[in-house]
Amino acid sequence: MTDHVRQEGGTSVMESEEAPQLLEKLVRSAEKASASDIHLLMRPEGAEVTFRVDGVMVPYTRLSKPVGERVAGRVKFLAAMRTYQESYPQDGRIEKDHVGSSQDIRVATYPTITGEKLNLRLFAAAGNKSLPELGLASETHRALEQVLNEHAGLLLLTGPSGSGKTTTIYACLRYLTDSGRHIITIEDPVEHLVPGTMQTEINEARGLGFPQAVKHVVRQDPDILVLGEVRDEETADMAVRIAFTGHLVIATLHAGSCQGVFERLRTMTSHFPTAIAATKMVLNQRLIRCLCPNCRGTGCKNCLQTGYRGRLPLAESVRMTDSLRETLRGQGISTIEPDKTLEQRGKELVQTGITNEQELKRVLRL
Repeated sequence: MTDHVRQEGGTSVMESEEAPQLLEKLVRSAEKASASDIHLLMRPEGAEVTFRVDGVMVPYTRLSKPVGERVAGRVKFLAAMRTYQESYPQDGRIEKDHVGSSQDIRVATYPTITGEKLNLRLFAAAGNKSLPELGLASETHRALEQVLNEHAGLLLLTGPSGSGKTTTIYACLRYLTDSGRHIITIEDPVEHLVPGTMQTEINEARGLGFPQAVKHVVRQDPDILVLGEVRDEETADMAVRIAFTGHLVIATLHAGSCQGVFERLRTMTSHFPTAIAATKMVLNQRLIRCLCPNCRGTGCKNCLQTGYRGRLPLAESVRMTDSLRETLRGQGISTIEPDKTLEQRGKELVQTGITNEQELKRVLRL
């Protein structure tokens, strides 16, 4: 086999390995960098490999065209895809033992004008964090624990895609597994297996969407129900009803703020007064990058020259009380205010040197 040279951090590395070994090296490198995704994009001149690290795309290396094609073929083979199909999207999953990974890998392909694009999602250590390991502010952590120890009500998490909601939910699940309560999840997809819980994966192709799953899951005698996402009116109505009738419901809802959650609930459910009564807490979060402890933001090998390493959640929350519910009924949603705003939380992290002003502006688009 002809050797193909790539550049990584200024060092020439021979691509003489077979595709299986090269793929394993890419996976190990991505996991070492705490990347959430590996992107492989075919170009006429070769393949671009990019890692998503701490939510940001970081160019990693280039592969020559024949090597890139072999690696792509290996990925599709392990993911049980049609290796010859390049003109239509495919989805699959690679078992961790096949590539020496710590977790299974979700694979998605997509045709582009320059060639096929592969995305490998690494279900890595972020989903294995405990509640204290999330790094939430102490008062937010305490409020969240209080809600999780209640036996009924609605806990709503919100934030844009990639804001860490799934990681927070899995941390909540791990906190609850020793509670002696029957926990059922409905997810799309299941990213981590949590012992002590009953996990369900949505399958729209077979007619199992969120409304259908929620409708039938109450017959399985749950104490706690976790909904990966509330997407429609039917699911919203059922989630509110279940939370109001003696179950703890944890769910995500797409909105830009704590106030936005109630605006969405008002439009999505026909039982808005009941939704207010059932809601225990709303948590709105983002993820902000921490300065690399090795280079303090100047860029080094440890952080792939980004200047950052690891992320912490910025979270604002509203803890519902009887007085706040009365205020909502009388004065409306505009009265909703979090304990501290995302910007205030972020400025605290800047002042302590955990992150910098530039990163705060990027995350909050200030």
